[in-house]
Amino acid sequence: MSTPPPPRALTCSPRPDPAEHAPAEGAFGWLHALGPRGRRAFGGAFGGYALDAYDYFTLPLTMVALSAYFGLNSGQTGLLTTVTLVVSAVGGALAGVLADRVGRVRALLLTVITYAVFTVACGFAPTYETLLVFRALQGLGFGGEWAVGAILVAEYASARHRGRTLGAVQSSWAVGWALAVIVYTMIFSLAGDDLAWRVMFWTGALPALLVVWVRRSVRDAPEAAAAREKSARRGSFTAIFRRGRPGSPGLLRTTLFAVLLSTGVQGGYYTLATWVPTYLKTERDLSVVGTGGYLAFLISGAFAGYLTGGHLTDRLGRRRNIWLFALLSAICVLAYTNIPSGADTAVLVLGFPLGFCMSAIFSGFGSYLSELYPTAVRGTGQGFTYNAGRAVGAVFPTTVGFLADGWGVGGALVFGAIGYGIAALALLGLPETRGKELE
Repeated sequence: MSTPPPPRALTCSPRPDPAEHAPAEGAFGWLHALGPRGRRAFGGAFGGYALDAYDYFTLPLTMVALSAYFGLNSGQTGLLTTVTLVVSAVGGALAGVLADRVGRVRALLLTVITYAVFTVACGFAPTYETLLVFRALQGLGFGGEWAVGAILVAEYASARHRGRTLGAVQSSWAVGWALAVIVYTMIFSLAGDDLAWRVMFWTGALPALLVVWVRRSVRDAPEAAAAREKSARRGSFTAIFRRGRPGSPGLLRTTLFAVLLSTGVQGGYYTLATWVPTYLKTERDLSVVGTGGYLAFLISGAFAGYLTGGHLTDRLGRRRNIWLFALLSAICVLAYTNIPSGADTAVLVLGFPLGFCMSAIFSGFGSYLSELYPTAVRGTGQGFTYNAGRAVGAVFPTTVGFLADGWGVGGALVFGAIGYGIAALALLGLPETRGKELE
């Protein structure tokens, strides 16, 4: 007597072996549905993105100390973030092409090694200009890791669970952020600022441990790899900018609106991620430990937001989830930056919904961008659109830096709300893809 086959997975993912899979039900049904190989891929992507976040936040958390050490103004400190994000667009695009041409896992390893090496190098920088160069080179790896890891997992996940699965991968950003805050609090409590910022960057060597495990344990989804190898146009920039023709819709419109969507969401997010620690220390007069405590509420909200947004993007659809949290994020930014002086309890409490909303909007990105592109150019399309948006969105933190001298950091942070409005408008040019099988 035969048993019925399991639910159909992605056409490009490995056919699930009934003996390997537990029933895909319950709170962690999405994880069971991945199977052993998919869960290892999930672990690699989760760890890579968490450590990506850790290495990124070494800069925002040390910006006050860096500014004092090198004698920088707000515009120069903002430029450190902007150059990271702009160069990350190049790194992300190149990593996407590599993912389509040499495989997801190989590209993932290369991105992790790159951002780890140059984060450590930042700790040895003798001048501001040298730090700027090292931070830019760190952006090459930083830009590519998320897109490659998200695609790796998306090609194992079923259409039914893809949103929450990629939302869980996205939640690792909050884990890495929290780890960075914990290490920052310890280091800056034990060492003087002039040494502490260097030690903080040196701890960016942690991803080396992940590289060893990924190299030995993680593999590309077999059917996705086979489909990619059969295509003569894999990893082609020309393909994602091809205009539509009769019988062939083309990808130009998708690419342009996806870049605009990514610009808006990341412009708003990186404005907050970059400047909130400085805002808490300079305008709220919080100590190192106090800043860490307030950030804990923000990060807790972010972690909950990633997981909740992942579930909602499967229930509501990709577009509705982004629309909902674009609106709520803009409202939270305006509320957070207009809390009266002395009302620090309100700053503490409102940190949770702010972190929740600005992170929940990201949860659908991994699944949505994966579903907008076919397998042969999925890495190229997702890597380019996500990181081109990141590069353009990088203008936002620098703008806040220059405006902060006249408006104050709190007043300038309102500029980040504009990004969420841009994201909402971009959705008008993109289709809904919930439940779509990857091609």
